[in-house]
Amino acid sequence: MRSIDPATGEPIWEGEETAPAAIPALVERARAALRDWSTRPVEERAAILQHYAATLKDRTEDIARDIARETGKPLWETRTEIASMIGKVAVSIAAQAERAGSRRADTAFGRAVLRHKPHGVMAVLGPYNFPGHLPNGHIVPALLAGNSVIFKPSEETPLTGQHMARALHDAGVPEHVFQLVQGGRDQGAALIGADIDGLLFTGSATTGAHFRRVMIDRPHVILALELGGNNPLIAWGDPETMAAAIVQSAFITTGQRCSCARRLIIPNGIEGNATIEAVHTLAVRLRIGAWDDPEEPYMGPLISARAAQASLDAVAALRAKGAKALLPFERLDRSDAFVTPGIYDVTGIDVPDAEIFAPVLQVIRVRDFDAAIEAANRTSFGLSAGLLSDDAALWDRFLAGSRAGVVNWNRPTTGAAANMPFGGLGASGNHRPSAYYAADYCAYPVASFEADSIADLTGELGGRLL
Repeated sequence: MRSIDPATGEPIWEGEETAPAAIPALVERARAALRDWSTRPVEERAAILQHYAATLKDRTEDIARDIARETGKPLWETRTEIASMIGKVAVSIAAQAERAGSRRADTAFGRAVLRHKPHGVMAVLGPYNFPGHLPNGHIVPALLAGNSVIFKPSEETPLTGQHMARALHDAGVPEHVFQLVQGGRDQGAALIGADIDGLLFTGSATTGAHFRRVMIDRPHVILALELGGNNPLIAWGDPETMAAAIVQSAFITTGQRCSCARRLIIPNGIEGNATIEAVHTLAVRLRIGAWDDPEEPYMGPLISARAAQASLDAVAALRAKGAKALLPFERLDRSDAFVTPGIYDVTGIDVPDAEIFAPVLQVIRVRDFDAAIEAANRTSFGLSAGLLSDDAALWDRFLAGSRAGVVNWNRPTTGAAANMPFGGLGASGNHRPSAYYAADYCAYPVASFEADSIADLTGELGGRLL
């Protein structure tokens, strides 16, 4: 298999795919490695993962450069991604202690004790948009909890997977406790079909729905899905002030974030028109380029020419339904993966409730704020939503009426933090948010009621035994 630089079309890495038939044996080795790893003190596992964080820090520039080459993202963004991966370790240690630790309470008979145990062998399937940070958000808490992990990176970003495996093993994670599977759909199918105990997935809602169906008769397999969104952003304030937040919400990472704003909801009339004008003025100034261009870009290419074509086809379908171009979404005169930001007015048009994973913003004009909330909730997704307004009363109404797992006020819809939960409702997930709450799905609670000697229950039962 090969990894391709989307900015140039040139291969940057090649290696062997994992044979699907070999994957069950990997799972067996992972299960055999569980006994030692899961019974080590959590402090020992934490120390190894802290060493992993230090290893990532030492290798930041090399890994950031390769993520940039592999995804097309600018270096400023891939360096931020490595920093998030490093920070995840300390946050996961804190979350493990708070959400999946132990406690005890004395009772009349002895004590009641809460403990957490690992599920076992966890399969992690990673996405291409944040090929280090997002799977890392599953892998670190899973290892910390005592699970073994088999990780299949996206077939678009295998080199990042190699970097992560090397860093984990060099830090002291045993070889069979963390294993790497390289490949595409066949390898993914073989992995989820094997004798795993958990599937931790970040990716599209379509794939997530498939996994729900596959696992319907395997209730023992913990399923944590972090999926996409058709995210709304209501803009109900000063146009010039809001423009930067709108542009960042819609176009950062070339629109390849699951939390990007896909729908901009604005009031009818002069205020709405002024908002579009301010966003247009800023969007056309965004620098688009390769990660190593002399002038650092804001946006890089999409992950591939194929992804660009799929996005162009989706926009063409919108236009066929009557969407009006306010800023045309087009290919740039570079490699076929480069595109420009696009803005389309879809007011009054029955458009698909679907995520276009690209820098495409759909505008919906409404008569009043109640209609804005109604439009925001008109989706089967529920990942991210936002309000731009200095009116605190509107924020209270929006917060109460919105249905999303991440709801931001006067911040981009992409705003998130490792020490907070991250996840969504409906087609955006399965009520198992990641980030700080990943500790919840990486271990299960065990309640114990304990006494140091066998008690004489006769007195407790009274004469009811006779």
